[in-house]
Amino acid sequence: MKMCRLFLQLCLGLTLLSGLAKPDIDPLQDYCIADTKSPLYLNGAPCLNPTLAHSSHFTTSALAKAGDTKANQFGFSVTLTTLANLPGINTMGLTMARVDIAADGLVPPHSHPRASEVTICLQGVILVGFVDTSNRLFTQKLEPGDSFVFPRGLIHFLYNMEPKKPALAISGLSSQNPGAQIASRAAFVSNPPIPEVVLEKAFQISHQDVAKIRKNLGG
Repeated sequence: MKMCRLFLQLCLGLTLLSGLAKPDIDPLQDYCIADTKSPLYLNGAPCLNPTLAHSSHFTTSALAKAGDTKANQFGFSVTLTTLANLPGINTMGLTMARVDIAADGLVPPHSHPRASEVTICLQGVILVGFVDTSNRLFTQKLEPGDSFVFPRGLIHFLYNMEPKKPALAISGLSSQNPGAQIASRAAFVSNPPIPEVVLEKAFQISHQDVAKIRKNLGG
């Protein structure tokens, strides 16, 4: 009897886990325009009354303007569609991103915990790549019109190979809220900081190296 209960608990746990591991839930209606003024905090956003829907809710010019690639030391800028600039995207399970990369600039190794990503190069020559869980690197040089897919959750990067010209890419991500975590910043400038001894052992570096990297990353 006890084994039966344990088995049932295990089955229930696996069922719940499989549900939690699903991507964004499917909408139950044609659309759910985000009511950005609602005080409710939900997994997504409350829906605006469908009778108030307008074409403007489904369009945005947020990606039309180039981002400021001088805003960080890596030389890149990412502009996203959000519920604020495109409320009609609520519950659709996708995000669009404009990626501007300065000459010789880099979108450093990072991951999106909740989304896969497909990127198309529109301008310049971009070296892209990702590393799988076997530490195998997949990389490709993209020219205008070329596309590349980054699997969900895997570390990936984009590097502008042009030494004097900026690059531009557009990405589609398979989540309304894909999340983004830059590997180097997560390791060295977290808040509160990861203990130095952990970083020294993990990266096989010295105390001085940790301090220097943290300083370089703005920590």
